[in-house]
Amino acid sequence: MNRALTISLGLASIVLLSLLGCSHSDESGLKRLESTGVLRVGTDATYPPFESVDTETGKVAGFDIDLVTEICHELRCAPDFVVTPFDGIVAGLSTGKYDLIASSFTITTERAREVLFTDPYYDAGQALAVPVKDEITKGVENLSGKSVGVQLGTTGERRAREIPGVTVVSFDNISAAFIDMENGRLDAIINDLPTTEMIIRQRQSAKIIPPTLTAERYGFAVRLHDKELLEAINMALKAIRDDGRYDTIHDRWFGAGG
Repeated sequence: MNRALTISLGLASIVLLSLLGCSHSDESGLKRLESTGVLRVGTDATYPPFESVDTETGKVAGFDIDLVTEICHELRCAPDFVVTPFDGIVAGLSTGKYDLIASSFTITTERAREVLFTDPYYDAGQALAVPVKDEITKGVENLSGKSVGVQLGTTGERRAREIPGVTVVSFDNISAAFIDMENGRLDAIINDLPTTEMIIRQRQSAKIIPPTLTAERYGFAVRLHDKELLEAINMALKAIRDDGRYDTIHDRWFGAGG
């Protein structure tokens, strides 16, 4: 084979690979679901009771996990959960690593510029937690000069950075922040209320200072061009709410009336 032909074929291969790489993330998530029978789902499995790794089975488990599994049942496909750090979860969606984010993902105006959100599926909010022996802190107004733990990339981190005079310490997972607070390295933690409540029940080393700092709602998220997939998931979510399956899953993880 002559040199010119080799170079031409090499360039053609590079162009083809480049096109394939571009089309991978631009491919419709719904078409991929229909062709493979699998919905790939990105989740940061460090956030019980919504998503975490079951220590006995090694599999992901939680409210979000069960809800997505039921959505997949409605869509006649199987979920494939891809565990990924929260601070890179949108990037993974954008590059086609998965087609859905299910990770206690708060709906915000800023995030809505990068993803499409489903209908809200859970009402939450940020809570302030302090050591159980703290009798001084009555609210965020007492946090100036103190260190506050948060999870990296969350709305809790954003809320903490709005408080004057605090030192914000970011963690890859929020459980590590509670351990640091137990060991005296943090004065407070700002984090989603449901997960904070569960960690406090488990560890018995902190307490929540009311009121809740924010009103937030969780949604699943897809890429901006995946409107068909979004519509399918919203229809499945509505069916699950309407026939009571949502309530069954909720009671499994939060208890009746929780």
